[in-house]
Amino acid sequence: MKRAIIALPMVGKTSLFTILTGVHEATRVGSMETRVGMAKVPDPRLGELAKIFEPPKVTYAVVEYLDFPAVSKESLRDPSYLASLRVVDALAQVLRVFESDTVPHEKGSVDPMRDLEDVDMELILSDLVVIEKRLERLEKDRKKLKNPELDAEYELLIRCKTAVEENKPLRAMELTADEEKRIKGFQFLSQKPMLFVLNVGEEDAPRLDEVEEKFRAQLGDRPKTAVTAVCGKIEAELAELSAEESAEMMASYGLKEPGLNRLISASYALLGLMSFLTAGETEVRAWTVPMNSTAPKAAGAIHTDFEKKFIRAEVVNWKSLIDLGGYPGVREKGLLRLEGKEYIVKDGDVLVIRHS
Repeated sequence: MKRAIIALPMVGKTSLFTILTGVHEATRVGSMETRVGMAKVPDPRLGELAKIFEPPKVTYAVVEYLDFPAVSKESLRDPSYLASLRVVDALAQVLRVFESDTVPHEKGSVDPMRDLEDVDMELILSDLVVIEKRLERLEKDRKKLKNPELDAEYELLIRCKTAVEENKPLRAMELTADEEKRIKGFQFLSQKPMLFVLNVGEEDAPRLDEVEEKFRAQLGDRPKTAVTAVCGKIEAELAELSAEESAEMMASYGLKEPGLNRLISASYALLGLMSFLTAGETEVRAWTVPMNSTAPKAAGAIHTDFEKKFIRAEVVNWKSLIDLGGYPGVREKGLLRLEGKEYIVKDGDVLVIRHS
């Protein structure tokens, strides 16, 4: 999974990226400097399973984050910037909520809703350029050739053009599965799911949930969006502490979990993702798949051949596997089930794939 972290200048975007991924040195992508880093998806279930199986390898699911230069008219004209931004699965826009006398805001005041709309407008205008160019080409092609597919694409893009001209991001459009497929190749920026990350001050750290709810109320009903709040300043301090010291500091601020957990949980929910697990003497591992994935699709996440040659899956809940000390215990209790191709995998399922 790829997430692009975007924002206006002076909001704490790059600091947050460093905290999440541990990446300090810049990695160049194209002509504009974009940092790339990986973050492990926190999953305490893996540690518990590792105690049972004692494997030499424990593998967490990972999320790839790209820290993009500040969004502006100039950056969105750069071909390499656009090309890198279009291939991500979702966008995470950092919004400044904290006040500071030493860190000026480029707009002169702190207003996360204004900043949100400003960035959305830049994404919308970028999409409008793509739509207009394609419509121009389609008009020429339709004069030369009568083709229902060209007509359908033209009508859909006219709808898209109407939406963006009304300053509406394409993620707000209601599209059928066929329409989604038809415009997928354009990789429109304003159509990508958006996670709004509120970067709050220390004084608001104990009330992150309250800050989120207040912002959601302001945001209203916006499809394909989610909200989470973190305190970048505290997260930076936590990153320098031992696990024990970190836990003490979080408790002193009333924080239940690190910002990384909040960010990834919100990302998974936004994209409709979950994790299933595999566990044995060689490795305990988490695998990320879309919710409502069938057993063969989950098997395909492990290896494409497993999906093609899928026969059955042995399935047990991770907690049962731990409580009963491993596979012999769950077999004895009849909790290790054999499931076929129609089985819908659930978050926390431990799978053993049988294939030809």
